[in-house]
Amino acid sequence: MAGIVLAGGLSSRMGSDKALLPWQGKTLLAHMHALLEQAGAKPIKVSGAYPAFDGVPDQVERCGPLGGLFSVISTLPDGPAWVVPVDMPRLEVAMLQQLRDAAPAGCVIFAGQPLPMRLNIDDACRKLLQAMVQNRDSPKSLQALQRQLGVLELPVPAPIASCLVNCNTPTQWEELAS
Repeated sequence: MAGIVLAGGLSSRMGSDKALLPWQGKTLLAHMHALLEQAGAKPIKVSGAYPAFDGVPDQVERCGPLGGLFSVISTLPDGPAWVVPVDMPRLEVAMLQQLRDAAPAGCVIFAGQPLPMRLNIDDACRKLLQAMVQNRDSPKSLQALQRQLGVLELPVPAPIASCLVNCNTPTQWEELAS
């Protein structure tokens, strides 16, 4: 399985680059990259201009996570990939394994959570992403992509719900980091 860390974008609500926030002695980006390594992901790609992490700059600006995903999948071969956000530091390897081990589908997520996801990268996925980012009237959300690919939603057991928290604002970050 490949691994993708969605770390591009402006971090405008946070006010600073979320990928560079400190988490347990390293940056969020380094933490999420290491999580994918621990899960066995190869190769691992990062959306955004982070050369130290083999980052792939967004080809389509201001297109959110969908644009970052579009840019990265052009660098990966066909096959399954874990897609994780840079700002979900409580995510655990066991949760990624649950996504990996689920029944085949275009993508697999935890119910009500667009990320993390297991995505099947193939020509159909690439063409759909390209159409979504290039068509002005197309929705620019991961949920829209997931619906069109055929999504399998796994139940969220209570013990892991707190691991699926991400942070977009300084207040959310303070709560998560404390």
